[in-house]
Amino acid sequence: MDWQALQLSLLLGACTAALLLPFAIVVSRWLAWRRFHGRNLAQAVLALPLILPPTVLGYYLLELLGNQSILGTVFTAVFHDSLVFSFQGLLLASVVFNIPFAVQPIQRAFETIPQDIREAAWCCGLSDWQTFWKIELPLAWPGVLSALVLTIAHTLGEFGVVLMVGGNIPGETRTIAIAIYDRVQAFDNQSAGTMSAILLLISMAAIALIYTFNDRLDRRYGR
Repeated sequence: MDWQALQLSLLLGACTAALLLPFAIVVSRWLAWRRFHGRNLAQAVLALPLILPPTVLGYYLLELLGNQSILGTVFTAVFHDSLVFSFQGLLLASVVFNIPFAVQPIQRAFETIPQDIREAAWCCGLSDWQTFWKIELPLAWPGVLSALVLTIAHTLGEFGVVLMVGGNIPGETRTIAIAIYDRVQAFDNQSAGTMSAILLLISMAAIALIYTFNDRLDRRYGR
């Protein structure tokens, strides 16, 4: 059992969720309440990581974060380090490939809030910010929690993008999914089976939590 890889994966998932959720909440609310030209295109772009093959997404991220790119050059000049094959680059890649897993559940939660609730809050003198903070966000919390669980679970299981952008550096970019692959290649089926079982249990728990949150939304609005 590679505990270091599991610890790194959990850290990566937690950091990804911390960076991504504020962005996802803002974008999800905007998509839920606004109708504008290009809305469907914006949603399609945000959903791309769902259908792109991991190798394709990993390739484009490698080009975006590589030392020859503008972002990679600036990062190297400022921090004297490379984005690719580092935890920092892996974190940025993780944020990108988790965007739909964070945005879509929160967007659906905001869309279930009746418009008359928001209008009643405005009639009571609440500003847009106060309405969001005191009314909308508490009502949308099942979607936010679903996004949190999905983001962390998906980060733990991602393989292709992680391998292409982060490589396989012990203690820095070797996640538990890559560790499982390494153990299989080394014919260490016992360790691979143990780590796979851990990921299976985490995935089952994540799915159960998401269904629980969705049931709460359904009961709230009588669906």
